[in-house]
Amino acid sequence: MESVKKIAVVLFSLGGPDSRQAIRPYLTNFFSDRNIVPLPGPLRRFVAGRIAARRSSCEAGKSYEALGYRSPLLENTQSQARALQEALKADQRRRYRTFVSMRYWHPRSDEVIREVASFGPDHIVFLPLYPQFSTTTTWSSIEEWQKEARRAGLGVPGSLVCCYPLLGGFIDASAGLIREALGRVQMETKQSPRLLLSAHGLPEYVVKGGDPYQWQCEMSAQAIVESLGLPDLDWRLCYQSRVGPMKWISPTTEEEIRSAGAEGKPVVIYPHAFVSEHVETLVEIEMEYRELAVQSGVPAFFRVPTVSVSGSFIDGLANIVREAQEQPGVFSAGGNRQCPSGFKRCCMNFPEMLA
Repeated sequence: MESVKKIAVVLFSLGGPDSRQAIRPYLTNFFSDRNIVPLPGPLRRFVAGRIAARRSSCEAGKSYEALGYRSPLLENTQSQARALQEALKADQRRRYRTFVSMRYWHPRSDEVIREVASFGPDHIVFLPLYPQFSTTTTWSSIEEWQKEARRAGLGVPGSLVCCYPLLGGFIDASAGLIREALGRVQMETKQSPRLLLSAHGLPEYVVKGGDPYQWQCEMSAQAIVESLGLPDLDWRLCYQSRVGPMKWISPTTEEEIRSAGAEGKPVVIYPHAFVSEHVETLVEIEMEYRELAVQSGVPAFFRVPTVSVSGSFIDGLANIVREAQEQPGVFSAGGNRQCPSGFKRCCMNFPEMLA
């Protein structure tokens, strides 16, 4: 009789503070990441401490205060992990267990590695909850995991799902949520709204260095619009969450909200690079951008929720896991490289990441 193969599925996400006291160390961890602040170690840690001290008492502190000083991201991600494990349990030849690993706050890689080792898997599938790949998210998470796995002596074969910007379950779930919002706003205002597809921004130098994130965000946005199938849809792609004085990719979400206000257009905004609710969706979009919309004369403003535990999204992730477990190494949803060859920081260029 064939033995049951044990598969660990590790969901990567950013993490967030779980108390008021955790905000500053969380931000210190974030800005200490060389993929976020590309400075030599000692200087980077000094800069990280300065930024964290300032932001924890100003912008970030106020944002997390609105959430009761606690990010909901961990709980939301754990819900997704449970839903994914449930979707995978029908396979009688494999026993799946999902784990949540956060990059900048607990549970971090070193903690989760101990849990994975206790499970004793035959194979690990690493599943970032970032549909679009970036060196600042997926790359950073797997780099940290591999460092801690070597330290702990965990030598289990693995597959990294580097990206899934065109995943059918993600696109379909997104389009369904947006379609409902567009209909609601049009019914309430008797106007055709403008759809803003808002992704987390990146400094321009990161993209110029070969990071494919912006290109993948464009691919996701186009696929969502095509799935909506609305011939006269008024839509824009934009980027939020800028930090610091350097130049970031554009247009910004703030610019697009002001533009819609100047034209008297209702706004429906969907964060198409996020799959869970957290401070960027519940505070930045729901509160700060809503206030900006009122100030800018936008006649109606509606935030579309993230895909979260939507059935089609979770089913899509389950399908990725089933495909990835058969292909050790770096794996892109669909099996083939998606980024044009000019993107030298594409994860598919670095199969040794799981070595």
